Amino acid sequence: MILIADSGSTKTEWGSDTATFHTSGINPFHQSDDDIRRIINEELRPQLNESVSSIYFYGAGCTPETSPRLKTLLEAEMNCTAEVQSDMLGAARALLQHQSGIACILGTGANSCYYDGTSIIMNVSPLGYILGDEGSAAYIGKRLVGDILKQQFSPQVCTLFHEETNLTAAEIINRVYRQPMPNRFLGETSQFCQRHRDNHEIRLFLMDCFSQFFQRNIVNYTKSVQSATDICSFVGSIAWVYEDEIREVASRYGYKVGSIMRAPMQGMKQYHGIE
Repeated sequence: MILIADSGSTKTEWGSDTATFHTSGINPFHQSDDDIRRIINEELRPQLNESVSSIYFYGAGCTPETSPRLKTLLEAEMNCTAEVQSDMLGAARALLQHQSGIACILGTGANSCYYDGTSIIMNVSPLGYILGDEGSAAYIGKRLVGDILKQQFSPQVCTLFHEETNLTAAEIINRVYRQPMPNRFLGETSQFCQRHRDNHEIRLFLMDCFSQFFQRNIVNYTKSVQSATDICSFVGSIAWVYEDEIREVASRYGYKVGSIMRAPMQGMKQYHGIE
């Protein structure tokens, strides 16, 4: 059996030609060898009813420095061959298969690359939700709560936000500066925009968030890569929810939108020939 893994920091989706499994997230940047072994042996193995011949693992934190360690762990614990790559390469392969183009991730975080049909040849660093991640849920949420607290929206929108979320200024500050995982909290607050995307103020706000994604990330590829196309493809919950807004912003910048996927697993399976 061939297994494909799409892993974030909180959960991993494992797919084969016949089934899908879920475990806790595996992130070699943050987790020890023992943590990873525990997930493999206590969470993954009990769900498998046949031996695994190879694993294609795509995940957050899978950098050139950390990937070899995870590869060694997977091969030792699962007695199979393993390939470990970044979640960005997984997204590019899922979206574009063997074609070249610009691949983008818009979920809780954001990322993008220019992919030549085999590998990533240019990546504008996303920089995380504090310095970058434009267009992501965390970025939208960060800007939203900042603008609410600084009263950059109308009193009606500010009041509606506080009534719907029951969040005070003190609670927001506490969650962002004193509690763990502030990016997840900010991502959750961005759901306010989804509920009110037809509001004129919110729509303008969202369009600016996605404009920042194109201006600070995508434009760099067509400036720097001679063979770059003007077609961008997307994967992630934010891209899926805000498809109309993204297509409109892309058009303003002279880009066309190719495919949009909520999650990359099916495309990964197709790339590896196990769909």
